[in-house]
This record gives sequence, structure tokens and C-alpha cells, in this order.
Amino acid sequence: MQTKKPEIDILIENLEDLLNKGNAHVSLDKALDNIAFELLDKKPGGLPYSIWQLAWHIRAAQLDILEFSRNPKYISPKWPEGYWPSETKPNSEKEWKTCIQQIKSDRKEFIGLLKHAGNEIYKPFEHGSGQSLLKEALVLADHNAYHAGEIIIIRRLLNDWGK
Repeated sequence: MQTKKPEIDILIENLEDLLNKGNAHVSLDKALDNIAFELLDKKPGGLPYSIWQLAWHIRAAQLDILEFSRNPKYISPKWPEGYWPSETKPNSEKEWKTCIQQIKSDRKEFIGLLKHAGNEIYKPFEHGSGQSLLKEALVLADHNAYHAGEIIIIRRLLNDWGK
């Protein structure tokens, strides 16, 4: 006889899937994959951000959500300067690769929080204004999906998507 999986485990598996895969859309990892370094600073059609600025922003915002979720003493960066770079491109390919790796590793850390939370996923943090780990997971997935879409649009405008 097969044992029934607890509902909280199903929820956490689905959140992990949402954060990693995207499901109804292209994943963030796929949106950021194989971008030519020379395209990272382009802002086609008068768009306000380059791919680099979007990736840097995703990394900064995701780190903010991670730290807020695991550290009650954490203080978020000042908005907007703490969340957006002034430079339109990274200083080096190494900086670009480090940014992408940080996005992946911080997401993995956040998923680790989810996996260890159990039913505490619903409990509001003692700090903040009523946020819970579940709420932060949904904010993170929503935020990353929104900006993944922007990155794909920029790549399409630069003829760098779907080749």
C-alpha cells in the first residue's frame, strides 16, 4: 500500500518546481543562458534596462528576500539604489558569470529554507509586517518570472532568442 504524502511536502515540492522551472513559461535560468557578453549592455528600442541591469537586480532582490527570510536582524538595502546597478554592463565576463551563479546558489539556499520549514512555512515572521516564508516564496517566484520575461523580450529585440 502506498503511503500518502503530507500536503505540506506537496506544497513545498510545487514551490521548488515553480522557483526552478517556471512551469507555464521559460525558466529564469533558460532566459539567462548563453547570452553573448557584448549584448549585456544593450537597451533596444529605448528600454530602460539592459540585460546586465536586470540580472543584477534579480540577484540583489533575491538575496534581499533570502536574507529577510532567514535573518530577523537583516536590514534591506535602500530603495532603489540598493537594488539596481548604475552600470549598464558588468566589468568582466567573470563578474557576469558570478552574478548568474549567485542567482542560482541563493535560490538553492531559499529552497533549503522551504524544505526545512515544514508547517512553519505559513507562520508569519516575528519581524516584518506579516510576511511568511510561503509569502516570500511566492514573491520571489513572481519577481523572477516578471524579469525573466523582460530579459526574453530584450533578447528577442536583439535577435538573440530562439536560434
